[in-house]
Amino acid sequence: MKSIFLKRGKEESLKRFHPWVFSGAIHHMSEEPEEGEKVMVYTSDNEYIATGHFQIGSIMVRVLTFTDEPIDQSFYERKLAIASDVRHSIGVIGGNNNTYRLVHGEGDNLPGLVIDIYGETAVMQAHSVGMHLDRFLIAQALKEVMGDELQNIFYKSETTLPFKADLGQENGFLLGGNADDVAMENGLKFHVDWLRGQKTGFFVDQRENRSLLERYSKDRKVLNMFCYTGGFSFYAMRGGATLVHSVDSSQKAIDLTQANVALNFPNDDRHQAYAEDAFRFLDQMQTPYDLIILDPPAFAKHKDALRNALKGYTRLNKKAFEKIQPGGILFTFSCSQAVNKDQFRAAVFTAAAMAGRNVRILHQLHQPADHPINIYHPEGEYLKGLVLYVE
Repeated sequence: MKSIFLKRGKEESLKRFHPWVFSGAIHHMSEEPEEGEKVMVYTSDNEYIATGHFQIGSIMVRVLTFTDEPIDQSFYERKLAIASDVRHSIGVIGGNNNTYRLVHGEGDNLPGLVIDIYGETAVMQAHSVGMHLDRFLIAQALKEVMGDELQNIFYKSETTLPFKADLGQENGFLLGGNADDVAMENGLKFHVDWLRGQKTGFFVDQRENRSLLERYSKDRKVLNMFCYTGGFSFYAMRGGATLVHSVDSSQKAIDLTQANVALNFPNDDRHQAYAEDAFRFLDQMQTPYDLIILDPPAFAKHKDALRNALKGYTRLNKKAFEKIQPGGILFTFSCSQAVNKDQFRAAVFTAAAMAGRNVRILHQLHQPADHPINIYHPEGEYLKGLVLYVE
């Protein structure tokens, strides 16, 4: 295994168990590793400190372990077993829910790896070349840990791997292949688009926030913007909304939304869906909504886009504040990791002031417990949300 040696003093973050080694911290290497190769990291005094995957870019090592140990199938089995134990202990597995995140990257000490479970199917996603190269090893370990509970593993990393790595990756099954595409969340059913859907096919991270929305939906007229596959929409319907309108710019998303609503509420005329640009829809809308959900895709995927992203959040929320009925409730979110919660809140507050509305915070929302944040890696906190009462 090749070795990387740090500049003096650059080991301090690793001593605090932060799982990244930045390019600027590296003094020299024993020899140049291949991208995705496992490397050992040493301090300037030649003391071992970590082992991880090497990657070209500003984050050059994603740490897998701070113990000198082999990274083999048994290593992944131990990590996956711990992740599974966490999910069982927090109660997200079983009952009327078979949908949850099993591995959340750095939050489960497996940086670059995401695994979501939909019933008997795991959807695995690599965000680093190292995890891509280890995908078969991880799949074997996953099957060993989950046993007969797991019948299919779908690998979905075409759009998440560094494009410069030129891996020619294609999505496909690593195990099984006859997956039922209907999963269940809190007793509600939905189709999962393994192949073409965003993320792993469904936004698992909004489960608890959808449940909260259900409590506020009774007798309200609900607008679900950026609806994707309609998660918030069918929770609102179960909560007793008088009408629910779902909007997304993608016709494929609208088709899935319609299918998901029909799964849970067949022939229910309370729901309508529109393939339309969000800002255009808000400009032209005529229905007096008193509950609006704004859950857009990430406006900033990196810090260089931060300024424009904050302008986008302000503009979007201003439109909603202008349109929502008095006494209305706004659920508004940001999933941009580059936007912290204070910046997002400031953008929403600015929007409220520009719209001239009196607004109260009812809830401050974040990612659920099966998307844990490593205490040594605060960058893992990405989902921010506010529930607001608008006079």
